[in-house]
Amino acid sequence: MSDALALTRELIRIDTVGGGEAAVAEPLARRLEAAGFEVRAHDYAAGRTGLVARWGSGLPVTLTGHLDTVPLGGQDWTHGPHEAEVDGDRLYGRGSSDMKAGVAAMVVAAERHAGGHGPRVALELVLTVGEETGCEGAVDMIARNLVGRSRALLVAEPTANRVLLGHKGALWLKMIAHGRTAHGSMPHLGDNAIYKLARAIGRVEDFDLGVPAHAMLGASTVNVGTAHGGINVNSVPDLAEATVDLRTITGQDHARLRERLRAELGGETSLEVLVDLPAVWTDPEDPFVSVLLAAGARPPGDRPAASYFTDASVLGPACGGVPTVICGPGEPEQAHVTDEFCEISKIDGAVEIYTAALARITP
Repeated sequence: MSDALALTRELIRIDTVGGGEAAVAEPLARRLEAAGFEVRAHDYAAGRTGLVARWGSGLPVTLTGHLDTVPLGGQDWTHGPHEAEVDGDRLYGRGSSDMKAGVAAMVVAAERHAGGHGPRVALELVLTVGEETGCEGAVDMIARNLVGRSRALLVAEPTANRVLLGHKGALWLKMIAHGRTAHGSMPHLGDNAIYKLARAIGRVEDFDLGVPAHAMLGASTVNVGTAHGGINVNSVPDLAEATVDLRTITGQDHARLRERLRAELGGETSLEVLVDLPAVWTDPEDPFVSVLLAAGARPPGDRPAASYFTDASVLGPACGGVPTVICGPGEPEQAHVTDEFCEISKIDGAVEIYTAALARITP
């Protein structure tokens, strides 16, 4: 059993559904400290600890992954979600693909890099909490000045070891409509918040996002994901809320987009920001992309962008707007599913790719 597989299994056996990342951060901190890294803990909340680990001198390459996982869902699992069962080339468990395999591969590659001979590029590992719910951990790390400028950013999210050059941004908003309650038999005495919200939802459906499609990221989109209002059938509702999911492309200013939508909605609803993450895109001709491809990563192909968002939206600007590549061993289609698995050969393959890529970068 390879070191990377053993570590991935160790991490899967630790339940980090929606929190508890400190239990994963502790053994990773011990390993990285033993490899010569200077490790700083990021205590986001009770039981929720991330890590920033630095090795070497000079401007580093930043490697990042998140430690939290999503809920298990309502279906029964054939393989225990936290038992890390191996079946052939598959390792099963929650987080196997998204993204404890990526974290393990990064850590093992970082250990190898730090233990190598000759001049080596500096490294900074950023292991976050709360990515799955909107990158709150990364945001807090930046606010506490824990992450510094770097030369490039590698995100080990699941891509089946394919190089992806970016992803859309996410601007999630809550629309809130207030009214005045009254008896359902006398609606003229009230002010129906659901009617206000319904009118606003119609305006969202017709909202012009104002930008042409990106050649690789595609079009900017908008979707109303939830709508709630009222308490009982025989009352006029005085509160109604809906959530809006805007997926953006590079060049879209979220503050301006939000104000345009606010103006379109008029005064019947207010907007509250839930998630604000800009799009990420790196030129396919960038040298960092070439380094990873030369190290054995699979090329982007005709789908060069991730469908999900990552901590790169937050960490990229903090690192100085550096070239950013998403490349990890997990299977993207396995993220968040029942009986999630990762192919073991890709975990070991990711270690080789990361190790070879880092060795190719001139200090």
